[in-house]
Amino acid sequence: MVHRSGGTRDASAPPDAPDRHSPPRSFVEQANVTDDSIYETFDEEWPDCWRRAASLLSWDRPYETVLEDDDAPFYRWFTGGTLNASYNCLDRHLEAGRKNHAAIRWEGKHGETKTYTYRDLYVRVNELAAALRGLGVEGDDVVTIYLPMIPELPIAMLACARIGAPHSVVFAGLSADALATRMDAAESEYLITCDGYYRRGNAFNQKSKVDNALLSLEQDVTTAVVDRLGDDLPHVLAETEFDYDELVGEYRGETVEPVSRDAEDMLFLMYTSGTTGRPKGVVHTTGGYLAYVAWTTRTVFDVEPADTYWCAADIGWITGHSYIVYGPLALGTTTVMYEGTPDYPDRDRLWEIVDRNAVDVFYTAPTAVRAFMKWGKEYPEKHDLSSLRLLGSVGEPINPKAWEWYHEHIGGGECPIVDTWWQTETGGVTVSTLPGIGDMKPGAAGPPLPGIVTRVVDADGNEVDPGESGYLTLTRPWPGMARTLYDGGDRFLDEYWRRFSDPDAGEWVYESGDAARVDEDGYVTLLGRVDDVINVSGHRLSTMEIESAVAAVTGVAEAAVVGRSSGPGGTEVYAYVSTERDADPEAEIRAAIEANIEESIGRLARPESIVFTPELPKTRSGKIMRRLLEDVSNDEELGDTSALRNPEIVGEIQEAIRDEETGDR
Repeated sequence: MVHRSGGTRDASAPPDAPDRHSPPRSFVEQANVTDDSIYETFDEEWPDCWRRAASLLSWDRPYETVLEDDDAPFYRWFTGGTLNASYNCLDRHLEAGRKNHAAIRWEGKHGETKTYTYRDLYVRVNELAAALRGLGVEGDDVVTIYLPMIPELPIAMLACARIGAPHSVVFAGLSADALATRMDAAESEYLITCDGYYRRGNAFNQKSKVDNALLSLEQDVTTAVVDRLGDDLPHVLAETEFDYDELVGEYRGETVEPVSRDAEDMLFLMYTSGTTGRPKGVVHTTGGYLAYVAWTTRTVFDVEPADTYWCAADIGWITGHSYIVYGPLALGTTTVMYEGTPDYPDRDRLWEIVDRNAVDVFYTAPTAVRAFMKWGKEYPEKHDLSSLRLLGSVGEPINPKAWEWYHEHIGGGECPIVDTWWQTETGGVTVSTLPGIGDMKPGAAGPPLPGIVTRVVDADGNEVDPGESGYLTLTRPWPGMARTLYDGGDRFLDEYWRRFSDPDAGEWVYESGDAARVDEDGYVTLLGRVDDVINVSGHRLSTMEIESAVAAVTGVAEAAVVGRSSGPGGTEVYAYVSTERDADPEAEIRAAIEANIEESIGRLARPESIVFTPELPKTRSGKIMRRLLEDVSNDEELGDTSALRNPEIVGEIQEAIRDEETGDR
């Protein structure tokens, strides 16, 4: 496989150690950032260093101050400045003579394709913005968007931004109750949704979920409904519901002047889970967020306007907001949107899309990479992936085995991999190597980005020694950070800032909720959520470390580890394992798993039970539902499974547990 990023490694350089990879010289020569003094420069110039991020945007009124911290941790970025996110993602590219450049390449579930130039996108966003105003949407009205991965989703986001109305995107796979909870919390009176969408070739009724959700809301809701399925799913519209195409058609050709927004005005709400079980409405602002995602898209993903860039996430989550919509479009590049799943209609679907679109940068989740491994290298080998020059990973830690497979079979052994750590609350990537500078260590995300300071601490807030695990914290603010929670600043402080901060000393420390360790080189390895810890005989074991030990065994495609209660105060380790095709017999893999766990972690981490299953329960965005596995392991009532991509696997896992417990293997 020959990659455009060029050639081979520097023959004069010593070979990489097994646990390190350097970017090829040819990649470095074309990279956006190649000078490692950027880390020192950002430290010396902080916070003014973030002017570089702001300079990637067009401002209606220049900002006066980079950072105001007099009300920390409610930091304010680029104060005094005004801008519009929709203008920055659309209008200015037209003004620069790039109206015919592809903005979005959409790949539909059934093989449909559609390309929107920046001019096309501009027209459609303006028409919807005019339609929303016609419905009565005003600045600061929260518009809820409940759509699958169809072009109307980013169009709706940009239309809201154009008129100064924050949007709240709810992942289309969430339940009616989840939609209602989020609309109620945001007091949202406007909704953009669809009749339904295709799930693995079958029509799925989205409108029925909407109807059920609206019944539980006290406020009246005006709804626009996209007809995605046509005759496959007829639907009826109520008095306050409008057909999307007919509504927009009334405003054909109209334009809307982008509303100038203060840098600190809310751009969108993103709901995520909270420690209390009540969803958190994370508030992201117009100036800091947009500047940060533009800067990280250019710096971490090495994106230029001429690129075709594909983040294979769902826009219903923050990854899609930042790195499908706002980051790439702010830079004027071509961003790919895919409606389907990686294995429909066949397991080479993603590589067919990469091949046909000549994708330069590909960004996906470790769960997807492990699935690719399980399916086999023959699927990517069917296609020409030589356009790829950079790969990315996001969503959870990627174990070294999956990293190496991704690097070799998708990247041809040449593409650098950026293993990124960040959260809904951080807005964009905060920990990763810079691909034109740093060596990559499979399994370790890398150092914090320039301008970001991380610290791994113990339960008392004291920094731990290199190699020791602890709580990952951020000790310096950054422009993309969440400003508050929609339901109040006190909860914002409780969730993120109170535990490790010392307000009297003016020291504010962000608690990420993730466990990590850092090595002598400052590379951060993520170990999973802090609460993803199993207490076995008084010892706290990281589920991610055990999973990595399981996944390292030849023949294992992916694994999930959870705890099962074994009586008062006791917990047992349960490992769920999916094997590769043509793997060794289960008995041999079982023995290898037990041996590797004992060798790499200790006998105490040896699973009480190893359950083999054809696949693991996953959400439609590809994340393993470990909480569901905990419920199954403990024979408890299952929670909400509406977001499951493969609900049929639950029964198979329950049967496998019974076989394991009775010895009927």
